[in-house]
Amino acid sequence: MIPRQVYRTAIKQHRVLGFAGRRLQSNKASPKELALQSHLPKIENPDTPDRDINPKRKLPKPAYESENFKVPEWKRAFGELFINVFRIDMDNVRAGTMGGSKYYYMCKDQGLQFKDEPLSETAIFWYQTLGLPRTFGQWFQITGLHVWLLFVRMRAMPFKVGKNYQQKLVDKFFKDIELRLSEEMNILSGQIRESYMKDFHSQLLGITFSYDEALASNSDSVLAAALWRNVFNGDKNIDNVKLEALVRYVRMQLYILNKISDRAFGFGDFEFVAPNETIEPLTPQEEEKLREATRQKYEPQNGKILPSNRSSLSLDE
Repeated sequence: MIPRQVYRTAIKQHRVLGFAGRRLQSNKASPKELALQSHLPKIENPDTPDRDINPKRKLPKPAYESENFKVPEWKRAFGELFINVFRIDMDNVRAGTMGGSKYYYMCKDQGLQFKDEPLSETAIFWYQTLGLPRTFGQWFQITGLHVWLLFVRMRAMPFKVGKNYQQKLVDKFFKDIELRLSEEMNILSGQIRESYMKDFHSQLLGITFSYDEALASNSDSVLAAALWRNVFNGDKNIDNVKLEALVRYVRMQLYILNKISDRAFGFGDFEFVAPNETIEPLTPQEEEKLREATRQKYEPQNGKILPSNRSSLSLDE
């Protein structure tokens, strides 16, 4: 992917910038390394709501979500012809395939956990390094944070396109929640599921508002307060080192999202920076290299662009 190829020179370095281009830290610790410096013992918070409805089994991903899934060549050729003849708006189509599929699963997988199963590397950061409870409600908060991060970038896209990406992302989020409540949590009552869904919808609105406030204020303290209230559930015993680590983690994601073009982001060329990595700002030369790599990938010099790769999204913004 374009961002990873170019940012690889900046990853595992020592400076972290926020979304305003302001230098935040000067040490070499990644969010995970910083959180591990916490020396306070874990103290259970009796005020934390018990929302632990651990899944009994995990749902398999649809075949088209599998990394090994390949479309037969004849179907691919027919699809290109169909797109060309009917002049289908591929930016609208990609809102579903990227915003409502790839990007949602990226958000979902960050803190995904199943009972009696080993944790992924990213889930280890959330549940072991930061010491968050392994509950469904906590998974929702982690996923909601990453959904908001993508919201920030989607809002910077042309209004109609960005709104479509956001809508597809939210639709998939809540469809997945309802499915998990029914199939994994064995909540068969439609009334109870509806009650949960309303609660999660209210929480997502609150998450978005609080993080937007932090974004608008350009203040680390406001961002830390929002993360403390939502991700850490207002735990008064939280170690500030862990809170600082999460602030650093969010700043890294926002910096990378700020540097990727609309075209590359719209085509799914974005990955979250892992908690065990750090970043430093790109030089002007590296930024130009990123733009050039984007142009070469999406607008080749021979001018032959498949109908499915057509887009009105900017290569530079």
